Amino acid sequence: MKNGVYSDYKIFAGNANPVLAEEIAAILGKPLGKATVNKFSDGEISVSLWESVRGVDVYIVQSTCNPTNDNFMELLIMIDAMKRASAGRINAVIPYYGYARQDRKSKARDPITAKLTADLLSVAGADRVISMDLHAAQIQGYFDIPVDHLLGIPILGKYFREQIKAGAIDDNVVVAAPDLGSVLRARSLSNHLDCPIAIVDKRRPKPNVSEIMNIIGDVEGKTVILVDDMVDTAGTITNAAAALKKLGAKEVYACATHGVLSGPAIDRIKDSEIERMILLNTIPLMAEKRIDKIKTLSVAPLFAMAIKKVVLNESLSEIFE
Repeated sequence: MKNGVYSDYKIFAGNANPVLAEEIAAILGKPLGKATVNKFSDGEISVSLWESVRGVDVYIVQSTCNPTNDNFMELLIMIDAMKRASAGRINAVIPYYGYARQDRKSKARDPITAKLTADLLSVAGADRVISMDLHAAQIQGYFDIPVDHLLGIPILGKYFREQIKAGAIDDNVVVAAPDLGSVLRARSLSNHLDCPIAIVDKRRPKPNVSEIMNIIGDVEGKTVILVDDMVDTAGTITNAAAALKKLGAKEVYACATHGVLSGPAIDRIKDSEIERMILLNTIPLMAEKRIDKIKTLSVAPLFAMAIKKVVLNESLSEIFE
């Protein structure tokens, strides 16, 4: 390290999203570091580093998506291996941060697993975390190490601006939040597109009675873009799309940063009122989940830019602008 800048850096990948890691490395003009992550016959994870990392700034790209526990343990063990090999600085690049939804006690005796995983990363030896669109922004405060929290909305906003400019999407657009928890995200996307917002307000009047959905805002005759941080089973976003269409929306598009797509998600999206769903590739889209309605955009350029700035000890603020 000279004048606060590391003379060299290396990028390594776990098994969660190697394609994204390769894309990030290619943008930075680097080969992926030589490492293997395997399992013993009893399921224990084995990590082997095949090149020196002594004094080097290392970046481990690993989303903690399904299988969450295996991917998280891989990351912890890779961090430990780097630490014991005398790496100069260990940076955990976690495009999708698993367990982020367990960020508070919602009822008595609940764990706060997002805090536990933050502690484990620090104890393992991580010096920095670079992640994107944490489910709850306060998770940054769970760490005692720096956290660079990247945002996916600028990527989604750029895509929709280009689609509107090209005439592929009608310019009479409204951005909608599928629930109250996504209002700030919808406001951010609406600022990028310079359009109004709407909110889907769902209420269950009493147990075992169907939800009643109200739309706050004008959607009649308009093209609506639903936005959320993640799509898991796709129930919330597809129900919201149905409610919007029922109240007169011309077309409904959807977008999110993280495509978890578990359980019945793909079938629900196929059968939904959604014209197209735009997801970022923080989580790899398996072959069986690739349908015509789903399009993915890459976060590799943004993560590559963030890594370069961290390497050079430069401000990341322009990334957010």
